[in-house]
Amino acid sequence: MNSTILFNIARFILLLAAQVVIFNNFNIMGFINPFPYILFLILYPVDGNKAGLMAAGFAMGLIMDMFANSGGVHAASCLVLAYARPAIFKFSFGLSYEYQTIRINDVLTPERFSFILISVVIHHFTLFVLEVFRLSNLWDILLRTILSTVFTIILCIVLIYLFKPSRR
Repeated sequence: MNSTILFNIARFILLLAAQVVIFNNFNIMGFINPFPYILFLILYPVDGNKAGLMAAGFAMGLIMDMFANSGGVHAASCLVLAYARPAIFKFSFGLSYEYQTIRINDVLTPERFSFILISVVIHHFTLFVLEVFRLSNLWDILLRTILSTVFTIILCIVLIYLFKPSRR
């Protein structure tokens, strides 16, 4: 079995376990909920199987829904992020995406930061819209999206640099 596949399976399990055990218990001021488990979808290889990404995103979201008792909102928001990921890559990296020369876990550049930011915003906005499911609470949705996005991005960047693979 390919070492990249094993590494992605380990990343899937570890991020999901950390989310369920640690980060699901965070609820700061009722508005800030970190969701660093989406780092799996963000760090999935650019040249990886697109159907595998969609299936893994759905499985990750479904497992999160089972643990959070959230009725499918995590699965839907992970699928939206997995589906929009190529378009986000094209927007953030331009021509570099066409040649698939991108590594997200390298040095943080403006392109990488914009990719992470847009991905987290899309996931969180979809998640909170589906969770509330009422446009009369639009300000609440936007506030939760912005605050949770900031906290999640900080956690994601820390996790990327904490577990950055060594170059040989």
